[in-house]
Amino acid sequence: MSCREPSRPCRSVERACSCRRRYASPLWTGWTDDLNRLRSHPESYTGRVPHRRARLVSPAQSELKDALGALRDELALPDAFPSDVQAEAGHAATAVPTDPAAAGLVDLRGIPFLTIDPEGSTDLDQAMHIERAGDGAVLHYAIADVPAYVTFGGAVDAEARRRGQTIYAPDGRVPLHPAVLSEDAASLLPDRDRRAFVWRFELDAGARPTTTTLTRAVVRSRAQWSYVDAQRAVNDGTAPDTLRHLVWFGEERARRESERGGASLNLPETRIAPTTDGYTLEIDEGVPLEDANAQVSLMTGMAAAELMIAGRVGILRTMPPASDEDVAAFRAQTAGFGLPWAEGVSYGDYLRDLPRTPLGRVVREHAAGLFRGASYAAFDGELPELTEQAAIAAPYAHVTAPLRRLVDRWALLVCEALANRREVPHEVRSTLDELPSIMGRSSQLAGRLDAGAVDRVEAALLHGREGEVFEAVVLRRRDDGARVALTQPPVEATVAAVEGAPGSLVRVRLTRTDIATGTTEFTAV
Repeated sequence: MSCREPSRPCRSVERACSCRRRYASPLWTGWTDDLNRLRSHPESYTGRVPHRRARLVSPAQSELKDALGALRDELALPDAFPSDVQAEAGHAATAVPTDPAAAGLVDLRGIPFLTIDPEGSTDLDQAMHIERAGDGAVLHYAIADVPAYVTFGGAVDAEARRRGQTIYAPDGRVPLHPAVLSEDAASLLPDRDRRAFVWRFELDAGARPTTTTLTRAVVRSRAQWSYVDAQRAVNDGTAPDTLRHLVWFGEERARRESERGGASLNLPETRIAPTTDGYTLEIDEGVPLEDANAQVSLMTGMAAAELMIAGRVGILRTMPPASDEDVAAFRAQTAGFGLPWAEGVSYGDYLRDLPRTPLGRVVREHAAGLFRGASYAAFDGELPELTEQAAIAAPYAHVTAPLRRLVDRWALLVCEALANRREVPHEVRSTLDELPSIMGRSSQLAGRLDAGAVDRVEAALLHGREGEVFEAVVLRRRDDGARVALTQPPVEATVAAVEGAPGSLVRVRLTRTDIATGTTEFTAV
């Protein structure tokens, strides 16, 4: 992945766990005229929030660079890979065969796979091909065969366990694996023979899997698409069949999500993007094809979970359902916002039907509070007490991002063995119970980096504007005041003594910024 694109879109609660981080934070992206239009014609306004950008200027850029470096030091982020790790990865990159006959693998190079990722990405975990078959389809989903290059107990394996996942920072990422693997030998780059785990789904007219297989093979991607270019091709009618069929697939899978009670928040994304002379904050809502692409990963994760539950061994991604008290409180809040959640309407359908307006955004921000407690559950024999991921409304596992997430390497090996009725390798089975703590620790570190980086960039955006008055929208009331989001630039803060209900427009004055600590302070006007 290039330094120009620090993260992949994460457009739902669980998708954030399987996609590159985009420094998403609940930042406001509405305007004053949005609020006025909504108040005047609440039944008719359905406008989408367009792309917005706030740019830093010197000398704040230089101070921000130092602050981000200090944050890395404070969190003790790993730097370069040790020499033995680099050497082992380099050897694997050249020694592991990619000729199907030499590797003893199925040859699937005749399938015209393609990849869809952010512009400039080089660590490509997934490639797909979809062809219609009758009123259904056949979907091949190739996942990078990282286990072929990482030996259990070796130097690369040990370092990957220490890191847990790729961590994204605005001044450069901390990769899970050396670039010679993650951006070259193991990456599903176009026009190169690559080893992969290939899921094959036969789908009915509703994009429900009727037959699922999983095999290790050699594949060859034909094209690398960015999300923007792929969406443009779909819109203008020049897209290849796989992209056109992906639209059908995404629509059908969204209907299946609704039927099972799953939910997606689909919040706009805020990202820190490097420029030639510093960083910018960018906000956009992505393109529809991103959601369709995410549905492929979600379906695959659900299929993986079914395999592991049936085989009674593996590791699931779980999330408990919201408590009755939390659901009742949220339902009451929606009525107070003027966007009531009606009885008989599922939670997921309510979120999907919310208008893309300032008040709709506020409701989504509050809805995020119901999606809490995601974790991993490893098991061998007896199933864990909780097997379902509540936001997805089904059992689910992480198996589609092994270049960037440690747990996927284990889950893929478990699934491939179970799918082909073989014993799960001992080195995999005996270490499953180590993964939840490793992933939990790395996720906490990534979260601290996310929050600290966004705070420092926000402070840099506002530096030098102390004393100015800004319009803001109240997101939620708090004991110490209210959480508000400025209409521009996209900065969020807690302000004491703010009057106004969630969704209302207020005015606040900037009193202090400190880039080094990521502090911004406001007072009510």
